[in-house]
Amino acid sequence: MPSYAEIAQLFGWRSKNAVFRLVKKLKARGIITQDEKGRLIPQKLLSPLKLLGTVEAGFPSPAEEELLNQISLDEWLIRNSAATFLLKVTGDSMREAGILPGDMVLIDRSITPKNGDIVIAEVDGEWTIKYLRKQGGQIVLVPANPNYPPLKPRAELRIGGVVTAVIRKYR
Repeated sequence: MPSYAEIAQLFGWRSKNAVFRLVKKLKARGIITQDEKGRLIPQKLLSPLKLLGTVEAGFPSPAEEELLNQISLDEWLIRNSAATFLLKVTGDSMREAGILPGDMVLIDRSITPKNGDIVIAEVDGEWTIKYLRKQGGQIVLVPANPNYPPLKPRAELRIGGVVTAVIRKYR
């Protein structure tokens, strides 16, 4: 989970009181807890779901409903819950990567970013989501939309985490 200061920065808040109010609400709803050192710990949000089978994305095939297993989306999507958090996407610079405005992205801060990963990054004081590319010894943040230019940090670059999943609600 991000620290209080990182939460304030991610949301663009100047006041830590706003972060404390948010954390208080999240704790009241059972979404997070705090350990003995005050670190924020996310809780499992979803019950296990029934995995009924597979579906063909190519040519249609007969479907039979059969309970194959139960899976927990938390366990399937999250490797390190203490280092994982969600962000809501605004803007369309990653649309060709299938990341659209309104989507939620799952971020893992414990994964070491590598060339080609989609990351959230602070570039010269501003947060963004882009592909991480290494070009000629320099790190470049590349959008997945030709209407936006690649970002080359002028002064500061900090990787906040690697995107591990995209969650989209259709209805």
